[in-house]
Formats: sequence, C-alpha cells, structure tokens
Amino acid sequence: MKNGNVNNIYKLDGFVPLKNAIPLGLQHILAMFVANITPIMIIASVLKLDDALSIRLIQNAMIVAGIGTLIQLHPIWKIGSGLPIVMGISFTFLNTVLFIGSNYNIETVIGCVIVGGVIEGILGLFAKYWIKIISPIVASTVVAAIGFSLLTVGANSFAGGVGSQDFGSVNNWIIGAVTLASCLAFQVFLKGYLKVIAVLFGLICGYILAIILGEVDFSIIGTTGIVSLPAILPFKPEFNFNAILSMIVIYLVSATETIGDTSAVCESGLNRSVETKELSGSIASDGFISAIAGLFGCSPITSFSQNVGLVAMTKVVNRFTIGTGAVILIIAGIFPIFGEVLRTIPQSVLGGCTIIMFGRIVLAGFQMIGKCGYSERNISIAALSLSIGLGFTQCLGMFKIFPSIFQSIFAENCVAVVFVLAIFLDLVLPKEKSE
Repeated sequence: MKNGNVNNIYKLDGFVPLKNAIPLGLQHILAMFVANITPIMIIASVLKLDDALSIRLIQNAMIVAGIGTLIQLHPIWKIGSGLPIVMGISFTFLNTVLFIGSNYNIETVIGCVIVGGVIEGILGLFAKYWIKIISPIVASTVVAAIGFSLLTVGANSFAGGVGSQDFGSVNNWIIGAVTLASCLAFQVFLKGYLKVIAVLFGLICGYILAIILGEVDFSIIGTTGIVSLPAILPFKPEFNFNAILSMIVIYLVSATETIGDTSAVCESGLNRSVETKELSGSIASDGFISAIAGLFGCSPITSFSQNVGLVAMTKVVNRFTIGTGAVILIIAGIFPIFGEVLRTIPQSVLGGCTIIMFGRIVLAGFQMIGKCGYSERNISIAALSLSIGLGFTQCLGMFKIFPSIFQSIFAENCVAVVFVLAIFLDLVLPKEKSE
C-alpha cells in the first residue's frame, strides 16, 4: 500500500493511497445508494412487510450490492467482468416482483429470483453463442419500456404508497413536490461529480420537510441492536412455474441492460471496445449474484448505469478505488442503524426522487434509439414494440383468449411484451442495404 500512486485512479489496476481511494470509492456509493435501497423499500411497503423485516432486507441489500461489486471487479472463475462496474438492486424487476408478490406471496418471489438468477448466470457463461440476438435497437427499446413501466410505481409512491390511509393527501403532495423540486434544483445548479448525487441531496431536503410536517416515525430506530449479521433465507422459497417463466423473461431484459452498461464502461472509461469474455462474465455475475440476493431475501441485482456515467465523467476506473466503496457498503450493511433510519423515509419522499430516476430511464432508452439511427426499420421495431407492449397491457381482459400461463407472463408485463416483440421484429424484418 505504501507504493500506491494517486495517478493509478486512471488505470484499471494498481494501488491507490487510502486517503484518495476512500473518498472516490464513497462517491460511487453515494451515486447509487438511494437507487439501491429504494426498490426494497417499495417492495416492503406494497407487500406490507413489517418494520423489523424491512430493516433487515435493507441491510441485506447493501451487503449483496457490495459483494456483487467486488465480484464484478475481481472475477471468481468466469463470473465477473474485471471492469469498474458497480452492482445494486435493480428497478427493472420491480413491477414483476410486485405483481408476483401481490398475486402469490413473497416466498414465490424469492423462488423466482433464485431460479431465474441461476438461469441467467448459466446463459452468461455461454453468451458468445447467443449475444448477437440482442441487437442495439432491441436493447434500446427495452430500456425505454422499463422506464415507462416504472412511472406508475413512482407516482404511487409520490402519493404516499398504494394502500396507505393518507394516499394523495396534501402533506404527501407537498413533500413529494418539494423533494422533486430539490432534486431538480441540485441537478441544475451543482457542478462536477456533485451532480451525480443530486438525488441524494433532494432526498435529504424532502426528509427534513417530512420531519417538520410530522410524517416520520422514529419509533423503530434502536430496536434491532448495534450490530446485526445478514439474515440468510428470511423467506422460505416457493416455486411456481408460471411466475418463474415471467421472471426469466425479465432476467433476459436485465441481461440486455448489462450488455449496454458493460460496453459503455469500456468505451467511455477505458477507451476501447468490450471483449466477449467481459460481457460473458458480466452477465454471469448479474445472474449468479442475483440468485445469492434471493437467498438474502432481496430482489435481483444488476449493473448500475449511473455509476457507468460517473466513470465516463471522472475517468476513474481503478478497481481498488471502487472496491473500497464496495467494502464501505458491506460494513454499512452490518450496522442496523443505517437500515432503521432509511426505513423511516416516507413513500412520498421516495416518489419525489424516483420520478426523476424513472423519467431518465425513458430518456436513456430514446437516446440509445437515436444512436442506433432513425432508419425506417429501427423506427418500425421501436414504435410497434412500444405501442403494443405499453398499450395492450393497459387494457384489462386484452389477453383473456390466451392460456393462463401466457397471461401470467405477458398480460400486465409491458416490458416482457416489448422485449419479445422487439426481438421477433428484429429477426423477421428485412435488413436495409446500409446494414
């Protein structure tokens, strides 16, 4: 460590002095922290999990994200890319998890997470044989669909959370609006890497206002002790074939996001094209670590695009530096006080933050489509996939003529419909001469 050099932060390998590595690693954690815990908090709220269990799951989410990041940075066998990728709990699965949890139970969700994760991990190991099926226009369209599918989730949180007694109340509107405005103001006026954690600043402002308005319950703080080790299998997994199929489709969608993030971090941070073995390791890590997340009672994990953006902006790609952030995340997960405080954040505050996050996912998808080019073929694939995927799944009873297994996968899952339709169109529509 004595031979560490601060200039190594711009190199993939090499030690960096801790006084430099810790702040830069912490910056990566701050960039993803809110997004990492928010899916767990929304799931806990919608599925009515008790406070103690919710706190434990938030702890587990931090620990799993730290472990996943370390494996991406330092691969185990063929699992992991060896690239500066930060992992966290994925928003992509949120709608599907809520659907399965509401129609079955949380135990069925965990069974789906474990089985789907193992399948994606195995597919990742053999990615070189199938990866070309997911073309850029397919991945772009799916990312846009994910953003659209999450907008109602953000809106429900903004209003106070589905099923809450004060849903749509004046206080929820005020808190959500102030949180949203604060996030936007920090995004506009802050400079440098502080822009990346503008959502965190906005969350703090909304939280303070919620305390002033008496919307924060501090009674759960201090109820679980000082140190708590992660809970393994807080839910006994149950396995439902229809639900598992539905989850596997979303795992394939998540793989397309991981392909995009892994490619982007190579191009923007390392100034080179991604290698097939790196893509394979990244997808394998996505899957197998998601299965581990299921063992901890969490929803699936994936690469975080906001951290890819941070790498692109700062050019800090050093694995040791980013690894210090992952270790900090694991340590934070061992102390329940972090989970207890986070559990007190009102849904309206989370809604004010996530509206921006989800809107950016939509925009990121359209930006990706723009990079693919607005050829007639690409427009047809994106327009038809999105219009059918988003439109048909909003019409109750639209799929009633199909078998129940088909309905369970597609009837209310616009991302799955968009994904399958985009791949189908990409395969059958004739290529243009320029291609």
